[in-house]
Amino acid sequence: MGKKVAFLLFLFLLIFVTNSYAHGGRTDANGGHNCSPKSQAKGLCSGYHYHNGGSSSTGGSTTTTSQPATTRNDKNCSDFATYDEVIDYWNSKGYSATYDPENLDGWGNGQVDDGIPCEAPGGYDKTKINNSPEQIQFKQEQADAEKGENQGYKQGLKDGYAETDASDSTSEGSEEFISGYSTGYNKGYEEGKQKITTDKTKATNDGYALGKKQDKIAIPDAYSNHPGLKSSFESGFNKALSEKIETKKKEYQELGYKNGKEDTHAPPKDKEDVYVKAYQEGYEKAQAELKDKYFNMGYETAFTHLEFKDPDLPNDKFTQWYKEGFDSNEEIQGIKDAGYLLGEKGENYSLPSEYKKGEEIFKHYYQEGYKQYEEEKKQNQASAAGGIGIAALSWLGRRLYVAKKMIS
Repeated sequence: MGKKVAFLLFLFLLIFVTNSYAHGGRTDANGGHNCSPKSQAKGLCSGYHYHNGGSSSTGGSTTTTSQPATTRNDKNCSDFATYDEVIDYWNSKGYSATYDPENLDGWGNGQVDDGIPCEAPGGYDKTKINNSPEQIQFKQEQADAEKGENQGYKQGLKDGYAETDASDSTSEGSEEFISGYSTGYNKGYEEGKQKITTDKTKATNDGYALGKKQDKIAIPDAYSNHPGLKSSFESGFNKALSEKIETKKKEYQELGYKNGKEDTHAPPKDKEDVYVKAYQEGYEKAQAELKDKYFNMGYETAFTHLEFKDPDLPNDKFTQWYKEGFDSNEEIQGIKDAGYLLGEKGENYSLPSEYKKGEEIFKHYYQEGYKQYEEEKKQNQASAAGGIGIAALSWLGRRLYVAKKMIS
């Protein structure tokens, strides 16, 4: 009888322990946890449940209270097929290390682990995980880079517009801030250069427009405080002023030229020296052309006139230029010499083509030379005749002498 009681007691204890420890897993602060897939497969539990009925103890006695079955929708890490599903779920719930009601961080042990749900695979981009240390760091770096880029852009834009040397470095802030500052500075500097180039073009045009209207410069405030803009405005103004001066100079040059052609000298009075000089340049140019005209006229006349004769010209100045041209014609001497030599040789008259322009001169001196030829010819003939008479008398005298000697 005692053996049977002992066996039954052992069997009862075995069944009780088996029911109490039929599945593993740590419990939370409430004495329960989610049923694992293995336990569910064995039929040991389903969903969230408590162990020991949720017991509480007071003093040395234990009171057990039955709890109604509770169904929970909480997730375990093993409930997800991929880690991306874990992250999608975590992010959609807005969970964080300080707000993780399903205890996904730390594998459901109720303790904060690393702010990362479940366990991330090696190399996973943890910046995708909401409120993770990596994401917080990443966002901080992005904020630093953005702040640095904004500050750098502003300074670069200012320096580029001021046309100062570029300096994209800074010693303040994190590495991301410094890198962002450099990027923003270079971008701003280029835009500043483009903007000042555009504004300088406008300043030049505005200065040019003012120079067309008036001779006294007045630089607007918008340009006077920027060296580059001020210089551009002045350049445009001076260009317009120079064009006006050149136009006016041209007018006085043309007037002087007209007066010079008319041989009338009437320079402007009460005008700046630059305009008086322009008039004189035009006048002298016309006078030089007039001189060339009458000089050449005299030069050409020398080919057809044996002697200089005063031309019928408006004034003595023109006559003087004409005579200078006439006297300067050295080609005539060659024509004279060639004509005279041809005649002096007694050659038949023949005008070489290169002397056609001075035919009258050539012919005249040919005739002079031919006269000389005839004179010399006559003299030679006379000399020859005189020589024959003297020789005959001498012979006759000798004959008489010989005859006399013979008679005696």
